[in-house]
Amino acid sequence: MSDNFAAVGIALVVAIAINLIMMLMPKLLAPKKPVPEKLTPYEGGNQTIGRTWLGFKSNYFLYALVFTAFDVETVFLFPWALSFRQLGTFAFIEMFVFIVILLVGFWYAWKEGALEWM
Repeated sequence: MSDNFAAVGIALVVAIAINLIMMLMPKLLAPKKPVPEKLTPYEGGNQTIGRTWLGFKSNYFLYALVFTAFDVETVFLFPWALSFRQLGTFAFIEMFVFIVILLVGFWYAWKEGALEWM
């Protein structure tokens, strides 16, 4: 049994080492000759007009969060629907409670205005 853990440990160490090597190689091998032209933001070859760094609206984050919640619901709902007949009444009640919890969350997000575009 300890052989299995040793194999997992070795695989973990190798995976971490490969990631570290891949992250450090560009820093070690890339040329380091910063010139003012390279440090300017690129906008299709045109000079920038106004501020280059603009704020990011948090509404997009809220949309992504709500989308992720309902996407996860779909991931859980699909296998349940495929094996609905074998699972019985308990699984139906469990999935009903799951959907009710998600609908309450959706209602709360709607009530708080998280789903308004602007």
